[in-house]
Amino acid sequence: MALQLGQRSFFKLCLSPFFTFASQIFYIMKREDIEKLIGEEKANYLLNHQSKTISKDQLHLPSKKFIDTIWKDSNRNIQTLRNLSLIAEHGRLGGTGYVSILPVDQGIEHSAGASFAPNVPMFDPENIVKLAIEGGCNAVATTYGVLGNVARKYAHKIPFIVKINHNEFLSYPNSYDQIMFGTIRDAWNMGAAAVGATIYFGSEESKRQIVEVAKAFEYAHELGMATVLWCYARNAAFKTPEKDYHVSADLTGQANHLGVTIQADIIKQKLPENNGGYNALNFGKTHKKVYSELTTDHPIDLCRYQVANCYMGRVGLINSGGASSGATDLAEAVATAIINKRAGGMGLISGRKAFQRPLKEGVALLNSIQDVYLSKEVTIA
Repeated sequence: MALQLGQRSFFKLCLSPFFTFASQIFYIMKREDIEKLIGEEKANYLLNHQSKTISKDQLHLPSKKFIDTIWKDSNRNIQTLRNLSLIAEHGRLGGTGYVSILPVDQGIEHSAGASFAPNVPMFDPENIVKLAIEGGCNAVATTYGVLGNVARKYAHKIPFIVKINHNEFLSYPNSYDQIMFGTIRDAWNMGAAAVGATIYFGSEESKRQIVEVAKAFEYAHELGMATVLWCYARNAAFKTPEKDYHVSADLTGQANHLGVTIQADIIKQKLPENNGGYNALNFGKTHKKVYSELTTDHPIDLCRYQVANCYMGRVGLINSGGASSGATDLAEAVATAIINKRAGGMGLISGRKAFQRPLKEGVALLNSIQDVYLSKEVTIA
């Protein structure tokens, strides 16, 4: 039974296995569904892979007890632990240790026209929050303006993650620098469970961004909010005629390692597409074992190296869903979720693939991503 875009991924009670959420009965995606959706060959490639690099036994894997097993002995205060738990317990994935987050900061990062013209109702902040709620997400991550506009109505209905900095995209010529758009106290006042920020690691501005975000995260923790870091590699030299090393496992892995160092509680990273950025660009330091023993060219092994750089999974890794490609969005999102889960990641943060289409279709896509994390047939590699 293939899941088609535009359908909710729940079916009749006669189907099994199933679970309930918000008084609805949901069908959980099985392997045969995945094969029909992404193709048998790709399904076999992703679902049959057994990692021979970093053993899953060395990882701290997502679980419903992750607050007790990982965070209770940390320096995070009680309010921060409560807010981490609030996010983890919400939505269709509540209580599993996995998260599904709707991010909508593209109105600033890519312009409102580029982001919302494909689905005009998303110019309205309330529809962004409604999609996250209807889609069964653990949280909604978006701007001060969006969440501040509807905070009194929705802050108690879904956890808010307030994005505190952005790349302003109206200067001419376009520049690429994350600047602060509000304050941590503003986020706290609107009832946010967490704050999020981006750092362009490798850029000329990265040193300032690291200091700014580290101070902001310290204050967020002091007030009891959790922290989520968008860990992006960014430098024109990282893209060569041969490959785009912005998405290499070694460079993104190091970005993750810097992110957890400034005490991000969750790391958001692009899925790795290649490896060997350090060697190709002939800079920095690395080790031959990174490429001979700790990684292969399989996407699950590349993603596992990202997880390893998040303190071996002590800090959860969520990968991004990427830009909308149209008809292939559902298959791409499900494949990305499989890679993240089997690598030892914590979940997926998918925006444009979901919000650039009608509400029911966006909900169906988010539910299908969540089905991967609920499926017992998608195991850790």
